[in-house]
Amino acid sequence: MHPILFPALIVLSLAACGDVAKLSVSAGTGTKPELPEPRSSLIPTVHIAPAVGWAEDATPIPAEGTIVNAFAKHLDHPRWLYQLPNGDILVAETNAPPKEEGFSLRSWVASKVMARAGAATPSANRITLLRDTDGDGVADQRSVFLKGLHSPFGMALIGNTFYVANADAVVTFPYQEGATEISVPPTKLVDLPGLPLNHHWTKNLIASQDGSKLYVTVGSNSNIGENGMDIEQGRAAIWEVDAKTGEHRIFASGLRNPNGLAWEPDSGALWTAVNERDEIGSDLVPDYITSVQDGGFYGWPYSYYGGHVDTRVKPQRPELVAKAIAPDYAVGPHTASLGLAAARGNTLPEQFANGMFIGQHGSWNRKPSSGYKVVFVPFAEGKPSGYPIDVLTGFLNSQGEAQGRPVGVLVDQKGALLVADDVGNTIWRVTSSAN
Repeated sequence: MHPILFPALIVLSLAACGDVAKLSVSAGTGTKPELPEPRSSLIPTVHIAPAVGWAEDATPIPAEGTIVNAFAKHLDHPRWLYQLPNGDILVAETNAPPKEEGFSLRSWVASKVMARAGAATPSANRITLLRDTDGDGVADQRSVFLKGLHSPFGMALIGNTFYVANADAVVTFPYQEGATEISVPPTKLVDLPGLPLNHHWTKNLIASQDGSKLYVTVGSNSNIGENGMDIEQGRAAIWEVDAKTGEHRIFASGLRNPNGLAWEPDSGALWTAVNERDEIGSDLVPDYITSVQDGGFYGWPYSYYGGHVDTRVKPQRPELVAKAIAPDYAVGPHTASLGLAAARGNTLPEQFANGMFIGQHGSWNRKPSSGYKVVFVPFAEGKPSGYPIDVLTGFLNSQGEAQGRPVGVLVDQKGALLVADDVGNTIWRVTSSAN
C-alpha cells in the first residue's frame, strides 16, 4: 500500500466515527438558537452524502400547493443564477480553481471528501444562457454566454455593463440586450483575494439600488485562521466596490464565508447568507442569514454569535469580540446555506409572499446530515418572523445519498422560483399548483 494512503484511510475511518448531534436542526434555528458547549476532537466529524445524481424523471419533493419541473438539465455543476432584463437566465457552471499549495494529509483527505460529495470536478469556467421561448417553463434554447472565466460565481448587470465575480477578480463585459454570447475579452475592475490557497473561492456580488456600487463577498482562507491571519487580509468580508472605478473598502467583516446576497424590500437593508465554522461538534455552529451593517464586525474567527469565544483561536482579540454583532437568524448547524433570494414578486402560495428563500447545500461536518433542501424564512416588517418552511426536499434518498445539492436560488420575472442543483446538474423550477 502507498505510504500516504494507509494513514489517510485511517483518518477517514476515524472521521466517519465522529460525534453525533444531541440537538435537532430546529434547535439551532431561529432568532435565539441553542448554542451548546463546543465538542472538539483531534479528528473532526466527517459524514458525507455520496453524490449519485437523479434517476431519469426523478425530481425533488415540492411543498404542498407547489409543483416542480426541470427548467434545464445536463448542465456542468451549475452553481449560481442571474436573470437579465429580457428574461434570459444565466447560470454559472463552475467549481473550485486549482489550489497552489504543497501536500498535507489534511488537504489530501479533504480532497477525497469533496470528491465523494460531488464537489471535485474540474470547473467548466463558463456562464450559460438559458431561454424559454415558448413560455412553457422549460428552457428550449441555450448558448455559451461567456467562456474562459476563472471559477465564476456572482453576476450583475448595470446599464450595458455586465459584471462577473471570478475567484480572484471582478471583471466586466459590454452587454447588448438580447445577446446570446459575449466574445470580447474581459476588463478587470478590481482584484479580489485569491491564491495562495483560496479556501473559500466563491465570490458573489450584487448591485446597489442606484447602480453606483457593487457589494462583493469574499470568504475566509481557512476554518478559523489556522493558516495565519496574514493570508486573511481582505477576506471573511463583504466589500463595497465603486462600479465604475473599482475603488473599494471593507463594508462588513468577521463573516466567515458569506455567499448569498439580497436586498430586503421593506427595509432596503442588505442581507447575506453565511457559512459558520466547523469542527466543534455536530451542533455548532449554526449557519445564518443576517442584515449587514456598514462597518459591522461579526466575530470571525475570534467568536461566533456575538461574544461566544472560540478558544481554538490564538492569539485572541477581546477588543474585537466585544463589538461582535450577533446575526439576525440561524438556519441550522452545518446546513451550508449558500443561496439567498428575497421572495417579493413570487407567485407561490401566500405563505411564501414575504421573506427569503435559502438554498442549503448540505453538511459534511454533522451527523446526521443537515441541509440538502431549499427553505423559506417568513419575514414581517423587514425581519424574520417565524420558523423555516420547506420548499424543496428529497435531495437525499433513503440511503443517505445525494441525488442533488441546491445552491443558488432566484425568483424569476414570472414569479417562479429557480434553483441551481450542482450535483443533479439541473435547474429546478417551482411554481404554484394552482396556476
